[in-house]
Amino acid sequence: MVKKTVLHSVHQTSGAKMVAFGGWDMPVHYGSQMQEHNIVRQAAGMFDVSHMTVVDLRGDQVKDMLQILLANNVNKLKSYGQGLYSCMLNASGGVIDDLITYVMAADWSRMVVNASTREKDLAWIRQVAHDFSVQVEEHSALAMIAVQGPHAREKAFAAMSSVHQAGVLELKPFHACLNQDWFIARTGYTGEDGFEIILPEADAEPFWQALANAEVAPCGLGARDTLRLEAGLNLYGSDMDEMVSPLACGLSWTVAWEPKDRNFIGRRALEAMQASAASIPRFVGLVLQEKGVMRGHQKVLIDGNVVGELTSGSFSPTLQKAIGLARIENTDATECDIQIRHKTFKASIVKPPFVKQGQARY
Repeated sequence: MVKKTVLHSVHQTSGAKMVAFGGWDMPVHYGSQMQEHNIVRQAAGMFDVSHMTVVDLRGDQVKDMLQILLANNVNKLKSYGQGLYSCMLNASGGVIDDLITYVMAADWSRMVVNASTREKDLAWIRQVAHDFSVQVEEHSALAMIAVQGPHAREKAFAAMSSVHQAGVLELKPFHACLNQDWFIARTGYTGEDGFEIILPEADAEPFWQALANAEVAPCGLGARDTLRLEAGLNLYGSDMDEMVSPLACGLSWTVAWEPKDRNFIGRRALEAMQASAASIPRFVGLVLQEKGVMRGHQKVLIDGNVVGELTSGSFSPTLQKAIGLARIENTDATECDIQIRHKTFKASIVKPPFVKQGQARY
């Protein structure tokens, strides 16, 4: 049975086109994906991301558990309320999921995991927690709204009641606060500034309407995908999965090797991969030099030989060109060919992101 978020009827009333995504009926756009994309780059848009899963870890051994569970190191965080992006790996070094963990107190951390990986994530987290004095609590009665764009923070702040505004505008990137029962994080998935706000389901519709009154445009999953692609952000299930290590999907920066005695799950497998670094594929950005649209699984060729394939691809509204992410053989080449149907098209090999602070880089 397809699940529905608490804002489902609001989306329908607003004329959203609904699609199945990760077991949920979600809005893909409200009329124009292109307009929604552009308004996030230029002003502010809001996304219903209530399909994401919120998990709280509580207990005296939470940080000890996270040191094993995550490839990144929570001890790098300097203060409570700070968030950490990391991959959660299996023993082979494959990515079970990528997620953000907020360390809120010595005995409380909050994780936000992907909707499509909910069941396996929860099973894995609970399996690891079994060896620690940690309680794992999933929150199913919460909604989550992301407000993104260069004017997102000021508009979201204006739409909040006074009891939820304390310290919100002072939040640094990748930090969160708990105001009453609203969890407000300065994070996002678009490459733009903004907030991701976790709130009780009963508050979701009034806040959504308050944002609309503040001229924040509703946006669907279509714009969310092109925005994240322009920002060079990975999509689980496309750019990585349990068969792909963070070293092969541009996320080696999320692996904390120090201290050397932190034996996080997947470490030995990653160390073995590093020992033969030349065999680790490159994760690159591609910009098509001709008219056409790149999609996942299209072949990448250099000198007529297949060297890899696209993992994500789409038309970039900001660049007005087709862009994509690809995993290819370890090469210094700066150009390649993309096989689209039975033809090949020239593309430049670049370093993501394609768009930074709203500006095209290529």
